[in-house]
Amino acid sequence: MKTFWPVSLLVLSMSATACGSETAELTETESEAANTAAAVEAEGGPSTRMAALMQSSPAFAPINETLPDYDLPDDAWRTVDQDNLLYIDTDHGRIILEMAPEFAPNHVARMRELAGARFYDGLVFHRVIDGFMAQAGGARTNPAWSTDLPDMQAEFTTRRDPNTDPVVEIQDRMVNDRSDRRIAKAGFWNGFPIGTDPSVQAAITGDGRVSSWLLHCEGAAAMARTSNPDSAGSQFYITRGHAEHLNAQYTVWGRVRVGQEAVNDISVGTMGENPGFQPDSIRLIRVGSDLPEDEQVTVEVADTNSDAFAAWLDTQRGSNGNLPDICEIDIPVRIEE
Repeated sequence: MKTFWPVSLLVLSMSATACGSETAELTETESEAANTAAAVEAEGGPSTRMAALMQSSPAFAPINETLPDYDLPDDAWRTVDQDNLLYIDTDHGRIILEMAPEFAPNHVARMRELAGARFYDGLVFHRVIDGFMAQAGGARTNPAWSTDLPDMQAEFTTRRDPNTDPVVEIQDRMVNDRSDRRIAKAGFWNGFPIGTDPSVQAAITGDGRVSSWLLHCEGAAAMARTSNPDSAGSQFYITRGHAEHLNAQYTVWGRVRVGQEAVNDISVGTMGENPGFQPDSIRLIRVGSDLPEDEQVTVEVADTNSDAFAAWLDTQRGSNGNLPDICEIDIPVRIEE
């Protein structure tokens, strides 16, 4: 018999000191010279890599995660569609992301396409900064490795209809402490922490919608790019701390639901900058719906629009009656293997 196990993603604070050196930013590398024909030949080229991958079977990784309990009724959970789950197997265990096509449809489609083509299998986490993020998609011989698919337009924000996509707004929050110091709202949409213009403003906008964006709390999955906002290709990153300065400046397309501990265990260093750095490998990346049914993991996330979640959220208030910052609030998750 299968058993449900609840999973929590512990969200840690990232100090200003920790993020001070990050904004060499999350680039795919602007120098085209780095992606030379010689580097491609050394790596073997896409067709050679694919042939090698087809002859080998990457070892699946186990889920290594603390499993706390949540006292929520069964009707307060939302089951994530396997088509929106991305499995990333590493030497430190399995990471399972939930993708959010409602916020970044083109980026989610790209991740599905590349995962289906086994593009990431055998690539590495080539730039990892402790307390900040783990960037992936480079090759061992070429950290600038990228897909030859066209670059994508930015999907930093989306226009949300509050009537069809309601958000539980819980606090005021600055959009971005470096580039946009407007005070907006923060809340939960389908278990994702988001920033948003107040939903009430939809009554005075021409399209009846408001701008919303997924937050860079720990566990956010987003696309790397150059200084050109419309340059994301295939390299991505997962945050290992809160990265407020990236909010609404990079496209967040998903969130870790299981395996944040594995993300935080990925070896720290940057290829080409840290002598002797040996990057950790990506064993494989697969969309859940591409896996055999007996290898799929059922992931359930608390329904953040439910009365049960609202009651649970009240238990998170401090002695002053205030909730913690949204990035400090664990989103209840449970899994069935």
